[in-house]
Amino acid sequence: MVLRSLCVLRAQAAASLSGLPAALLPGGSGLDLPGSGLVLRSLSTDVFQNLALEDWIHDNVDLQSRSILLLWRNSAAVVVGRHQNPWQECDLRLMRRSGVPVARRRSGGGTVFHDPGNLNLTFFSSRKNYDRARNLRVVTGALRALRPGIDVRATDRFDILLDGHYKISGTAAKLGRTAAYHHCTLLCSADRPLLASLLRPTCHGIHSNATASLPAPVQNLMDHDPSLTPESITRQLAQQYLAEFGSGGLPVVPVQPSDPAFGGIDRAAAALRGWDWTHGRTPRFSVDTALELADGAAAATASVHLEVKAGRVEACRLAVAPEWLPGGPPARLAARLLGARFCPSEAAAVAEAFLRAEGGGATGARLGARLGDLCDKMVALM
Repeated sequence: MVLRSLCVLRAQAAASLSGLPAALLPGGSGLDLPGSGLVLRSLSTDVFQNLALEDWIHDNVDLQSRSILLLWRNSAAVVVGRHQNPWQECDLRLMRRSGVPVARRRSGGGTVFHDPGNLNLTFFSSRKNYDRARNLRVVTGALRALRPGIDVRATDRFDILLDGHYKISGTAAKLGRTAAYHHCTLLCSADRPLLASLLRPTCHGIHSNATASLPAPVQNLMDHDPSLTPESITRQLAQQYLAEFGSGGLPVVPVQPSDPAFGGIDRAAAALRGWDWTHGRTPRFSVDTALELADGAAAATASVHLEVKAGRVEACRLAVAPEWLPGGPPARLAARLLGARFCPSEAAAVAEAFLRAEGGGATGARLGARLGDLCDKMVALM
């Protein structure tokens, strides 16, 4: 059942105040939440659950007379903007090996790295009251309250810079017909080596109109001052927000997105986790690159042109010197890739079927090895 009121949030607030689990309280508890501001803290560290929770609040809560701040942190993940290309923004191969998922949010903007050292803030309001500058004043005000004299400033792009140079926060937003949310990150103690290794392209030679991230030097707040922990910043942000938006002193309300009261979040999180959303919603792009092939001391180059639409190979051209692979097998491999997902698992299945069709050992050991090398290089491209 789709809920379009604050009954669930009131129930969770009552649980916070009484010490009872929210699941034991009726959704229509009638708790009168004072003031206009409310601070929620997600208990989940699953990026897909938390992104689904954002959308649930946006879609189901009446935000015309109430503003909400959601504070959340995730396990390691890379989150791309709605109109971005993950193959262009992050190293999907390394992420698969490291068990780090890629997520696509419903707002625009650039790619960000999440882990427990990165604090996420989502400011919900009516569209009429949407004000990113005011929201960022809450963030910078909280940091100055914790560390008087700290040089943190919001930019015209609604980033926050430390010491006028290091980016510690980036911004994105979703504007609905009547409601809106503005979310931003805050680098507290993120794994910067992992961030740097993951935020690089999977393959080169991509041509796309997708929104591209703008690289910037970053720094953790704890590198600047070890007392600026995610926990201390979370507490101060809540105080700053409540003072700014006049909540009347309501405590921070912990929420669990998997609570059945948030009807539909599990389905929404599953949709956000699915390949059709994370990869298939990528704007159309092409790849022009070269593959270096080897056979002992001998070497050759394969030129590759791919066109990818909705995450699937729409066109493919493979060119290799005929003396390297006689008889046209590159063209037959290219034909087999048409319609396949641009992903290693599906490409590997296509390659395996192609090698069987080409006759396996009947092609001769040398030709078979060269065909296998070409297939491996094509799979690795993805």
